[in-house]
Amino acid sequence: RFEEALQEAQQVDKLLSEGPGDDCLEEKFPLLGVPITVKEAFSLYGMPNTSGLVNRRNVIATSDAAVVSRLKQAGAIPLGVTNCSELCMWYESSNRVYGRTNNPYDLQRIVGGSSGGEGSVLAAACSVIGVGSDIGGSIRMPAFFNGVFGHKPTTGVVPNDGQFPNAVGVRSSYLCTGPMCRYAEDLEPVLRVMAGPGVSKLKLNEKVSLEKIKFLCMDHDGGSIFVSPVDKEILQAQKKVVEHLESDLGVQVQRVAIHKMKYSFQIWSAMMSSKDSEGQEAQRFTDLLGDHGKPVWPLWELMKWLVGMSSHTLPAIALGLTEKLVNLNLSGKAKLVSMGKSLQEEMEALLGPDGVLLYPSHPTIAPKHHSPICMPFNFAYTAIFNVLGLPVTQCPLGLGSEGLPLGIQLVAAAYNDHLTLAVAQYLEKAFGGWVLPGKV
Repeated sequence: RFEEALQEAQQVDKLLSEGPGDDCLEEKFPLLGVPITVKEAFSLYGMPNTSGLVNRRNVIATSDAAVVSRLKQAGAIPLGVTNCSELCMWYESSNRVYGRTNNPYDLQRIVGGSSGGEGSVLAAACSVIGVGSDIGGSIRMPAFFNGVFGHKPTTGVVPNDGQFPNAVGVRSSYLCTGPMCRYAEDLEPVLRVMAGPGVSKLKLNEKVSLEKIKFLCMDHDGGSIFVSPVDKEILQAQKKVVEHLESDLGVQVQRVAIHKMKYSFQIWSAMMSSKDSEGQEAQRFTDLLGDHGKPVWPLWELMKWLVGMSSHTLPAIALGLTEKLVNLNLSGKAKLVSMGKSLQEEMEALLGPDGVLLYPSHPTIAPKHHSPICMPFNFAYTAIFNVLGLPVTQCPLGLGSEGLPLGIQLVAAAYNDHLTLAVAQYLEKAFGGWVLPGKV
């Protein structure tokens, strides 16, 4: 929507030239004139809202999602919408409507998903702020692979209304909408606008004393058989963060081994498909693929895909197949849900009111296109924090030996978003934050 954006920018110029004092404007429009982009899964008036689903290719949004409306009211100017994975349920942003999004640091690499278009345009400096959503790492993986900042807020603070698919049942407790941007200092003002009245639940006005934070560090999940081992370069980057914190702040970073993290994928999967407190079943992915029509038969779609006749991507078909398997072992699922609740209590007690955990964002740096299908559960490193409801800030840590972004997740107890945001700003100064793609 470049033409509309230019017109809106001219209106801002006019307002600035004839309007009241700057302080008054800043209070009323904290994001006045700031260009933003929006994940295509969110409604942005007049823009497509397909979520990469072929049978929604003609759907045009007739209203704005709740967060988009708030950002517009704060003066932000949307430039357009960005690509995501089919139905936002895969960590490569590719679909049969728009095709594939490439990583600006290496076009042969993925951008992550499902907010991958956002990660890509922000890294390439096409936009300043992005609107993302995250139910298994969909803000944090693209932020990691593209070397930008992303924040998954504490569950239930920022409204999810106006995106497709929206979470229903138990999943509404796991889906989070949040900001993505190149500079750490932009996360907090954008989060304030996105949260609206909900911001009162967060402690964003509290001054953070970094020396008083209880830093914890965990190098890997304990060795899950479903997930790749963590790359040496990622471990090395995390080690440098620990060394810097200890030498610069004079703190002692405590190493922890949380045994249940080894079962992150199984816990996330079981909790995502469990019933809510009122006994409502989780929405089936095959129903979503049909989008109010007939549910999709994944086995039939797989046969069609093999001969180039399916309108769905292979990851979406595979997810439809695995969904059926999850519900075969109900007693095993109940044990995993119970383990998840126990892990949540353990994490809240461990982190307490002043704790921040350093944890890898993903086991590998940005993989090559199509390779996630070989290791489909690597997103477990981000997904576990969705079902635990904890706030997490994804923080870039410069580029590795292949010129690809490195990074780390900063995790705090519920409603302590202010701690992870403060640490992200500190690490940005220490490690350089976002690096312009192509800059040697």
